Amino acid sequence: MNIQPTTLGMIPGKWTAAAALTETGTMNILSLATQTFTVLASTDDPLHFPVNDYTEASKTVTTTSGDVAVTYRLYEHLTYVAHPVDADYQSMNVKVPVRINGKDVDTTNVPILFATSIGGYMSSSNASSGRTGTPPAGSTDLPPGVVPGTLPPGVVPGMLPGMSNRNTDLALAAGYVVVEPGARGRDNQAADGTYYGKAPAAIVDLKAAVRYLRYNDAIMPGNANWIVSAGSSAGGALSALLGASGNNPLYDSYLKVLGAAEADDRIFASADFCPITDLEHADMSYEWEFGAVARNGALVLQTLSTQMASAFPAYLASLNLQGRNNFGAITADNYLQYLVQTYLIPSANKYLLALTDDARTTYLTAHTWISWSGSSASFSASDYLAYVGRKKGLPAFDAFDLSAPENSLFGNSTINARHFTNFSLRQVSGDTNAVLDSDLQTLVNLMNPMYFIAQGCSGCAPHWWIRHGSKDTDTALTVITNLATSLENQGKDVNTRLYWDAGHGANEDPEDFIAWIAQITGYQPASTSP
Repeated sequence: MNIQPTTLGMIPGKWTAAAALTETGTMNILSLATQTFTVLASTDDPLHFPVNDYTEASKTVTTTSGDVAVTYRLYEHLTYVAHPVDADYQSMNVKVPVRINGKDVDTTNVPILFATSIGGYMSSSNASSGRTGTPPAGSTDLPPGVVPGTLPPGVVPGMLPGMSNRNTDLALAAGYVVVEPGARGRDNQAADGTYYGKAPAAIVDLKAAVRYLRYNDAIMPGNANWIVSAGSSAGGALSALLGASGNNPLYDSYLKVLGAAEADDRIFASADFCPITDLEHADMSYEWEFGAVARNGALVLQTLSTQMASAFPAYLASLNLQGRNNFGAITADNYLQYLVQTYLIPSANKYLLALTDDARTTYLTAHTWISWSGSSASFSASDYLAYVGRKKGLPAFDAFDLSAPENSLFGNSTINARHFTNFSLRQVSGDTNAVLDSDLQTLVNLMNPMYFIAQGCSGCAPHWWIRHGSKDTDTALTVITNLATSLENQGKDVNTRLYWDAGHGANEDPEDFIAWIAQITGYQPASTSP
């Protein structure tokens, strides 16, 4: 294989050892590079990153500091496994900035934003047309007012329009490499009627995509040791799972069948926006937080809500959570106090202090349950819960009639939807001793970051960015708090914030997120030339 000097010029800094050999006269740099590329990047290798196969595109990114003109190389529809089930989903787009405001940039060792476009645990397409994240026609899990099958690229069910694009655009403007992977999902169905995207397909695909990046690290832009995943809703849950389950052997057999690269699948940081996760315990958490307020108030539902909620204290105790700032052990008795003082009051304060005096007075007049000292809000947990209300019915996730998106996630190749909690299984079957089959319980574990964190978090990402709206009732706030606190207790760097009065899919500080990536990686923008 003949390597041109222009090709090597794309990756300065990744041949430091070879350059040192050249200085001693031991080996010619081009000769060594040619040998290395022949092994790592042979065009016969189905997992080879096509260094020179790109188109060039430009866009203007608006930031608080002004508009930024970005020219980037676009690598489209790169299949990231050797034996894909469906390459329209098991492939990725890669965007590499080459000029920012007219100046050349060096992307050899920059962070990689791994931006998932997954919502509702549905598939995320990466068809050869270059579109990503567009759900199939007929999808019912769509934002209000959106016609099925008409979402633009990058906008998915469960994600507010523009959220994914905002993060990726700002990342390009900062000089980062952006990777947009497709993945299979619960809706994928073959012509013969069989399903091929049920759990754990989505997380297996994302792990395979990470392995592809690490496998090609020597020849492609970006630093594969600085992969930062990001997603919203179910995508946020998968981002959390990716961050918690790095290199876990439970996924190896699935990855081997696909022909995934034999490489590391740990990531450096996980950004989780309103993650719909810990599904095994999500129903009990929802009922514990929102009480017996059932959709129609029927007594039978209130009784079931109480039964579900009663299981939460034991689960919480099993987590052995220790609160911040010497709070001590978090129990069912003091949990709401911890939520209010650690997350909700700071969120309200940030919002209220940013208002003008007149606007703050107007807001407080309309929200009399909030007391204001002049510098800090105060309110009770019960008043807060009454204010945000309840969105979902009962059960919120493992629906008795198998109608919830999560039921469909845990189907198999021939069954669209199944129960994934013992509680719902027992209610529907009438067998008070019924338990999930062991193979199904394994799938539930494979989709839950809390399962891996509880095992000691050996493959966990060291850095976490967790965001949630204070009025987001798509899942219980306890789910987010348990995730953040478990990671903090494992010594991870966790940056958690609630957006006051924001709903599901909110992303109110995207520029802070991009700056945080630079902070945790220690990345400094490369010098530019006119």
